[in-house]
Amino acid sequence: MCRNIKTLFNFEPPATEDEIHASALQFVRKLSGFNKPSQANEAAFNLAVTEVSDAARRLLISLQTTAPARDREIEAEKARERSRLRFG
Repeated sequence: MCRNIKTLFNFEPPATEDEIHASALQFVRKLSGFNKPSQANEAAFNLAVTEVSDAARRLLISLQTTAPARDREIEAEKARERSRLRFG
């Protein structure tokens, strides 16, 4: 899995359209091997990003949990601390 794709489910506030799109873009980049596709592949690339975004949005809407929503700031601080411990 691409390390840049972040978990978007069960956060308060919920994932934004920009976050869902960014996640889809990273996923399609990983699958295709293109950071920026050529003109010949641009339409297919953009369509894939749109379709993955739509699928991700539907998934996030349909998922259910009884766990309390996680706070984005607390999770970001935990990630920063893990990074400090790992990289010094």
